[in-house]
Amino acid sequence: MKKETWAKKVRIGSGVIWNLFILLLIFGVIGAVFATSVGAGYFASLVAKEPLRTKEELRNAVFTYEETSEMFFAKDVYLGKINSDIERRQITLDKVSQYALDAVLATEDEYFNTHTGIVPKAIFRGVFQDVTNSDSQTGGSTLTQQLVKNQILTNEVSYERKAKEILLAMRLEHFMTKDEILEAYLNIIPYGRDVVGQNIAGIETAARGIFGIKASELNLAQAAYIAGIPQAPFAYTPFYSKNQGLKEPEKLQPGINRMKTVLFRMRDTGYITAKEYQEAIAYDITKDFRQPTQRATERYPYVTQEIQNRTIKILAKVLAEKDGIDADRFEEDSNMQEKYTIIADRSMRTDGYRIYSTIDKELYDKMNEVAKNFQYYGFTYTSETTDKESGKSTIIENPVQVGATMIENHSGKILSFVGGRDHELEATNHSTQAFRQNGSSMKPLLVYAPAIEYGVIGAGSPVVDVKFVLPGWKPSNYYDRELGIISARESLARSQNLSTARLYDQIIDRQPINFLKKMNFSKLIEEDGHNRSASLGGLKYGVSVEENTNAYATFANEGKFIESYMIDRIEDMKGNIVYEHKAEPVEVFSPETAYIVTDMMRDVLKTVGTGARVPGFMNFRPDLAAKTGTSQHYADAWLMGYTPNVSLGVWLGYKDQTKTLYNGSSSQMHPSERTARLFGQLMNTANSIIPETVKAGDTFKRPAGVVYRSFCSISGLAPSAACSAAGLVKSDLFNSKVMVPSKPDDSIISSAGVLINGKMYQAPPSTPREFVTAGGVGVNSEFIKRMLGRLGGDGSKLFAGKGGYSANVVSGSVFPADNVPPAPVSASQNGSVLTWSGSASNDVVGYYIYQNGARIGAVGSGSRSYSIGGGSYYIRAVDITGLLSGPSNTVTTAAEPEPEPQPEPDAPAPEPDTPAPDDNGGATEGGTKPDKENGGTTTDEQKDEVKKPDPAKPEPPKKD
Repeated sequence: MKKETWAKKVRIGSGVIWNLFILLLIFGVIGAVFATSVGAGYFASLVAKEPLRTKEELRNAVFTYEETSEMFFAKDVYLGKINSDIERRQITLDKVSQYALDAVLATEDEYFNTHTGIVPKAIFRGVFQDVTNSDSQTGGSTLTQQLVKNQILTNEVSYERKAKEILLAMRLEHFMTKDEILEAYLNIIPYGRDVVGQNIAGIETAARGIFGIKASELNLAQAAYIAGIPQAPFAYTPFYSKNQGLKEPEKLQPGINRMKTVLFRMRDTGYITAKEYQEAIAYDITKDFRQPTQRATERYPYVTQEIQNRTIKILAKVLAEKDGIDADRFEEDSNMQEKYTIIADRSMRTDGYRIYSTIDKELYDKMNEVAKNFQYYGFTYTSETTDKESGKSTIIENPVQVGATMIENHSGKILSFVGGRDHELEATNHSTQAFRQNGSSMKPLLVYAPAIEYGVIGAGSPVVDVKFVLPGWKPSNYYDRELGIISARESLARSQNLSTARLYDQIIDRQPINFLKKMNFSKLIEEDGHNRSASLGGLKYGVSVEENTNAYATFANEGKFIESYMIDRIEDMKGNIVYEHKAEPVEVFSPETAYIVTDMMRDVLKTVGTGARVPGFMNFRPDLAAKTGTSQHYADAWLMGYTPNVSLGVWLGYKDQTKTLYNGSSSQMHPSERTARLFGQLMNTANSIIPETVKAGDTFKRPAGVVYRSFCSISGLAPSAACSAAGLVKSDLFNSKVMVPSKPDDSIISSAGVLINGKMYQAPPSTPREFVTAGGVGVNSEFIKRMLGRLGGDGSKLFAGKGGYSANVVSGSVFPADNVPPAPVSASQNGSVLTWSGSASNDVVGYYIYQNGARIGAVGSGSRSYSIGGGSYYIRAVDITGLLSGPSNTVTTAAEPEPEPQPEPDAPAPEPDTPAPDDNGGATEGGTKPDKENGGTTTDEQKDEVKKPDPAKPEPPKKD
């Protein structure tokens, strides 16, 4: 057959074919090698700049992912999440439902347990689809590749990124177990939005945010729904952004369809049975979606805002210290503070901290409920504003705002606060962020406590409540009265401005402003230390409610300042303590000073005090000390109070500080009563919610160094015989370590006084004695100079007020007489009463009354009337030196007929030569001594006509 022609042709043809096959095979191999080489070279070029990462670097990169920080009330009560770009809660694999694990693997990576990081055929399929621009894009990324993309690389669409992803995925598989890769994936993958519209990542966050359950509790349908979301997170998520709630049914359908696809794949890959599949397909997933709710920032806006602000400040210092920055350098370098504040803000939101606060949730809720329902805030102003772009008009409300802070004294914990009435209307936290002048609530802190600490006064030491004038400042009391010499205790209880300012002037050179600095008054400036109006609360930038309350707690802490705080501790996501508050007490006042001031402020709540109404608004009776305060024009109203265990500060005022809380109208409730009512209600609330903290039965303990000592009440010196004889000795509390009265009083002299225009002066020898207050207690001029001090003032006012001494003490002031006879007066008759006008002269001490040319009576300058009978009458004014005015006009009246006397059978006969009193309160003509014109005398009855100053009477409680 080989010789046959056809055989020869076959042989030749087969040889050619074989040779061609060999040739093609050679070219194919060469081409494949070339293509592979080119591909490998191209791949190498794509990953050339990718650094060779070590095992530790790769693992750290994968396991370092953002986690949302969370906030807690006191006692570890959950508050909520801190706002961030994306919320995430870390979870371990053993706390994830098996359904969820199966759903993820069936949907995202069915070869997960067998591949080494990549699935080549999936990669080639993806490349082919990309090159051919196929409509079907199935993707080819394994879970490992997705993990690399999200944690190490970016979402950039490029061959370079894909090449790096493949390389790192294969390398990662050598350094991590399958469980570690799956756990990391489940913690980082995005899952759309939660019920409040917040972007979420991680399966635990998704389970809680979408269904309100833990990942371990997911059923089959729920697990399939969540597993399907990552393919198109914002298309498949059931919720809108910005807390707009659940999507409409038709917009929920894509997510439900995706859930069914996941279930189909789970059945196809054998993870579930056909029966389970059918049951899950029929399951109504929409009934499991969470109902709309508020974020923590919406439910507790003031709390979350305050916690975040304080956490940033703390973390800035912690992170700076971690970087080796010295604390002093950090405090002094504002640029460094700004840098670390930015870093701390980002860290707080994304590093998964657990932030534990001191705020008691139940107490906070109840206190803010009280504030919300309080009925006595006062008038709400409104104003109209027009939007420049839209032209629409809007009514803006300006209500009375409120701020309150309650602190646990011994620890400094802020137990609760009231930040305002409506966060949407005014976001400023009026407890911590608003700085206002604190009025008379400054007095114990800057004046009385320092004065006691310096040994200048004791609780009952005399202070001078008399007006003075300084350039640019002319202070006055609330009622514009001068009380003269009063005790420091009474001055503080009544909240007298003049005596407080004078006392401050005595100590201002010692820089008592340093006490405020020790108590962390943050807005103090150099000017405040030299400004005498600071004694009445006139600081340039004011104080916050928290600062003021914290300062008052110093008295309760035996003079130790313990800084208030709201952040108890901060833990990282692994439970390590990053920060924990530690109290560092600062010695401000001695225990003796703290107790004496506390005892003085107990009187603020008594009848004479400005806070007398407070106890009436409380349903329990703790050992309470308090102080009221109002700023200029009633722009602010304060009430600060403390028990041995808690301190509470309350403030009211308008945001617009030109608005007044009180215009004097009787229809308005006084601001001091408003603060008293609110203070009482808040204290009642605290006592009912946290009685174990308030401990209403506890009392302030008097230190051994606080002693009772007697002293001369008008001078503050040790009692002398003259002081005792005058009945001016009193006893009160003193700090025996710095001051007890020891030098005997030397101020008292025997004296007589005379009243002119309501003021008492020394009576010169020429003053007619019927106008002299005899038997009084006088004081020498040196005493007057000492008491008035460098501010000076009218010495006649020292005992002319209501300080309790005006009845029997005469100041050493001498009236500057003009030595000119006083101006005459004009007389008239009103029935049986003779009346006359006052003399135009300013040194008149009284008036003589004449009948038919003879003097029949005398009255002091405070009275201008006299009962008369028949005859002719005129009046002469008398001045302090005894000079007389000319006679007034004469008033004549007819005598009334006398009734016929009817002898009584048993009446004794009148004694001869004994004058009988007439109806005028004087004596018959025969019963007077001759008128000497410049200094005659009267009978005892006539002396009774001379008007003496009334003893001091208690005033109603003043409104501070």
